[in-house]
Amino acid sequence: MNNATLFSPVTLGDIALANRIIMAPMTRSRADTDGCANDLMQEHYRQRASAGLIISEGVYPSEDGKGYCRSPGIVSQQHIQSWKAVTDAVHKAGGKIVMQLMHCGRIGHPANKQPGAKSVAPSAIKASGQIYTDSLGMQDFETPQALSTIEIKALITEMRQATSNALQAGFDGVELHCTSGYLPAQFLASGTNQRSDEYGGSVENRCRFIVECLKAMTDVAGSGRIGLRICPDNPFNDLHDDNPQQTFECLLQQISPLNLAYLHGIKSPNPAIDIVELARGYFKGPLIINDGFDKKTACDAVDQQQAAAVSFGRLFIANPDLLQRFKDHESLQNFDHKTLYTSGAKGYTDYYQSES
Repeated sequence: MNNATLFSPVTLGDIALANRIIMAPMTRSRADTDGCANDLMQEHYRQRASAGLIISEGVYPSEDGKGYCRSPGIVSQQHIQSWKAVTDAVHKAGGKIVMQLMHCGRIGHPANKQPGAKSVAPSAIKASGQIYTDSLGMQDFETPQALSTIEIKALITEMRQATSNALQAGFDGVELHCTSGYLPAQFLASGTNQRSDEYGGSVENRCRFIVECLKAMTDVAGSGRIGLRICPDNPFNDLHDDNPQQTFECLLQQISPLNLAYLHGIKSPNPAIDIVELARGYFKGPLIINDGFDKKTACDAVDQQQAAAVSFGRLFIANPDLLQRFKDHESLQNFDHKTLYTSGAKGYTDYYQSES
């Protein structure tokens, strides 16, 4: 008999959660220009610490990995210390938080990077589309530099170091971002990976970078503190794969033996790919499911054992006290689209003022 509810505790790997309401990773563009987390971010995450688990916004693991303006990093000691203030605030409020590592790969522009940093990818294929920069406005993506095999090995070492840095900063775990057209997804997809070495060609080879990153990360943190986020056949940032069902079946088969803390699956825009069925068939571990859930559908997903937990993005923006609102059957506030990526407190920390 299944006694799990959305409000019951659950353990994902080595991370014990008080409830199954997860705050999804969301880019909010509030970091300092040097990539440090700041007091405003500390308050933002502290306000939402009643979530069973917070997954941070995407954090760049190296200067080359930065894509967007005002996004945070985990490269330097200054970055580590700035994030330590955030994790301390979340833990003091009774919450748990993991860091999402996000290497943007070819999705970027020099105006958003430090001098000397470059955009890299499995192949030198420019993404169609544009990216916002504070100094120049909207700009075309630049053509990335194709990584050499040696550079790929070095990049995996960077992921290992970024995981170590995240643990030093007090995070309870680390999630690898493998969707939305960023570097791991670029290696995975046939449209962006035209390599002929061990990291390209066959589906097994295209999975290799992700598998080796996850192994490096688990070497540092233990498998019970590492998660992976996917969204099969997500076309965002000009991503295309010839056979996404086969690709993700192969990926999940390869990572399942790693005993990760969780798989974080976003509903696929391809109706032929069911993320729940995909996970059930090819991943032996807990599933966090995401995209478009409300209280009722989330409760149903847990009650019916479709997933161990459900993550919410948009609802957590305007409802820092989402857990309590769900419990008390209260109405939910709507978020302001215009302030999603602007600087400052408006639309970020002003939805709710804690009494503490």
